[in-house]
Amino acid sequence: MEDSQDKFPAEDQNRRDFLKLTAASVGVVGVCAAAWPFINSMNPAADVLAVASVEIDISKLQPGQSLTTMWRGKPIFIKHRTPEEIQVAQKISSIDPQTDQERFGKNPEWLVVIGICTHLGCVPTERKNMAPSEGGWLCACHGSHYDTSGRVVQGPAPRNLDVPAYEFLNNNTVLKIG
Repeated sequence: MEDSQDKFPAEDQNRRDFLKLTAASVGVVGVCAAAWPFINSMNPAADVLAVASVEIDISKLQPGQSLTTMWRGKPIFIKHRTPEEIQVAQKISSIDPQTDQERFGKNPEWLVVIGICTHLGCVPTERKNMAPSEGGWLCACHGSHYDTSGRVVQGPAPRNLDVPAYEFLNNNTVLKIG
């Protein structure tokens, strides 16, 4: 048997190394080019990015009025609470202990909660034209009652209505950010 170096001169060996390196490089570029559409498909779509944050005009809401808007496919309850509703909410104890101050901090006149019952995911309805102590929301499916602070006070719901991360841009606009 002859030695392989005798069969192939050094320049042939160099050419072979170059061809292997070139073929491997082209293969890596090809794999990356083929994988890019799959990786890019994992990015959020334009319609998802469009609802990632929502600006809502709250200038027309008078104390005692509320509105429901959609954010990321979820109903958001925004209520301009009256001073009486705030006072009653500060006195009520809930099943999931959390004070009104903990929920709404420095701006207690505005309630912003995700309107999905924490029991089975139903959408509670607002109890309008009630005394502040009886107001809030009622999930008619299983009888969970939420006060004017969105805290569960009766029924099988295990916790309060969730408060999304939000901020006020100015006195007329609230921006919700997930």
